[in-house]
Amino acid sequence: MGVINFIKRGVQELSIARPDAAKHYAIYKHPDQTIPNHAQLTVDSDEVAIFFKDGKVEGKITPGRHTLSSSNIPFLSDLVDKFTGANVYIAELYFISLRQFTGIKFGGRIGSVEDPKSGVPVETMVHGDFALQIINPEALILGLTGMQQTENEAFFGWFKQQVLKVIRDQTAELIVKQRWPLLDVVSGAYTEEIEETVLAGVKKYVDPYGVRIVQLGNFVLGIKEEDERKLKDLYTDAAYVRMAGGMQGFQQFAAGKAMMGAGEGMAQGGGGGMGGDGNSMLGGAALGVGFGMANMFQNQNATANAQPGPAPANQGQLDGASSQKTSPAQALVTCPDCQKTVPPGKFCAECGAALPTGPKFCSNCGNKLDAGARFCPECGNKAG
Repeated sequence: MGVINFIKRGVQELSIARPDAAKHYAIYKHPDQTIPNHAQLTVDSDEVAIFFKDGKVEGKITPGRHTLSSSNIPFLSDLVDKFTGANVYIAELYFISLRQFTGIKFGGRIGSVEDPKSGVPVETMVHGDFALQIINPEALILGLTGMQQTENEAFFGWFKQQVLKVIRDQTAELIVKQRWPLLDVVSGAYTEEIEETVLAGVKKYVDPYGVRIVQLGNFVLGIKEEDERKLKDLYTDAAYVRMAGGMQGFQQFAAGKAMMGAGEGMAQGGGGGMGGDGNSMLGGAALGVGFGMANMFQNQNATANAQPGPAPANQGQLDGASSQKTSPAQALVTCPDCQKTVPPGKFCAECGAALPTGPKFCSNCGNKLDAGARFCPECGNKAG
């Protein structure tokens, strides 16, 4: 039995390849650092073999079946163990998969993002998957994994964090800068734009390790169900107000909402439209605030948009008349001497002749005065 085991061990050492149980690993490290001279190395079509010693990469072998000998693979001469008469090479041997690894799942919190359409801050999250490919095995060995056997979960975990970090930063930035409504974002309307931005952003974090994030798979940006309902209600209310037309429409709509809230409260057994827990009253208070704000905005807009009207065609005549201190409403009299129409008084404003005694008129508003009146009953001006 001892001879048979020795023979089996010798055959295994002379035939080196990635075992079937490790085919799914992105990185597989051969467990034995002593590699016999003239051993047969088999490298699959979707991988490369890396020889690593004393902290540096000694060489790389491409797919195929290779006889390990310094005569046909020159860099192996640097790995010869002289104590064995050059019959053994000493090195760490890694098999690195070059195929795409798809369906790598990630997910987490993006954070509180203000919805540009409503101004309401909403907690957002993301989950999905991405595809990864190793494009520079030497950089990966030196930069990330080092000398250890690395399981896929640990290896992919670091890149998951990088993707999540970038998608968190870039998505929040895009929503704010582009003013994308959150309900449009979570519906998938901007999936392509987000993917393009995230892939470009994550590149600088993974390039130094010889890895490329090929694409984002079925990723979903989401918000809580209750937040989604609130946003939908806000969007719907805003649409109704626009359709109703301005301030009057807002008041009618708000009054209708208040009545609906009161009805719901009474249907639930509450008193006076309280809804049992006072929600309807709170809603009414909120609507009252809304009325005030709407009035304020309407007044501000009216003031800002007010434009001076066109000057009346007889503006010059009115200006001339006012220079004579004659009110537009003031009654005039005819001078019996010069026949000019002048303001009432004791003497003619044109020729100085005495004017006939007649009804008195207010010099300010032109109202007819009683003979003994000392003040005008219309404007309060002192009678002349």
